[in-house]
Amino acid sequence: MAKKGKKYIEAAKLVDRTNAYSVAEAIELVKKTNTAKFDATVEVAFRLGVDPKKADQQIRGAVVLPHGTGKVQRVLVFAKGEKAKEAESAGADYVGDQDYINKISQGWFDFDVIVATPDMMGEVGKLGRVLGPKGLMPNPKTGTVTFDVTKAVNEIKAGKVEYRVDKAGNIHVPVGKISFEDAKLVDNFTTVFETLQKAKPSAAKGTYMKNVAVTSTMGPGVKVDPSSFAK
Repeated sequence: MAKKGKKYIEAAKLVDRTNAYSVAEAIELVKKTNTAKFDATVEVAFRLGVDPKKADQQIRGAVVLPHGTGKVQRVLVFAKGEKAKEAESAGADYVGDQDYINKISQGWFDFDVIVATPDMMGEVGKLGRVLGPKGLMPNPKTGTVTFDVTKAVNEIKAGKVEYRVDKAGNIHVPVGKISFEDAKLVDNFTTVFETLQKAKPSAAKGTYMKNVAVTSTMGPGVKVDPSSFAK
């Protein structure tokens, strides 16, 4: 394991590892313990009581954060004709079809999210090997395969984040930046929490929210007590 720096060790002393904090306290602590010199991202990690190997316990989707992520996403839309014009009007950064498919296959990745109309997926699917490992493949579950390109682009620009359970049953979601007001981070956090609560698979047994923690890019994790803000 990499040695932790002095600043990190000092910051970690402020966090009681045995305690689960209320979400407001946790956000306050994450700000106090942030050691980065840049505007760090605040992220929430959920450990869920699901078995991701089972198809009926897969959790995947997207949610629009009320206060955005603090990052402007560059959106590439694969569409033709009227839908391409619609995407341009909605503020997509790049719009095209075969030309961008060729660019990506040659190693171009100057974008953050891809939206594709369903009629383009036959071609976009051929990029699966390069887009899949980077988590960039459009998917109907996250609203990125759709004919409603205006809505898709608007939501992404407004602060839509995707979530997906990994093999160990964890989900990591960014909820803003250290520079955000506490109340905005709490709002974003709560929105993600409530979305995941609703996404609980009926097949999942036992404790669903096993562990919830919030961290900044280079700071220590702070445990959150889910019951402190569960409605």
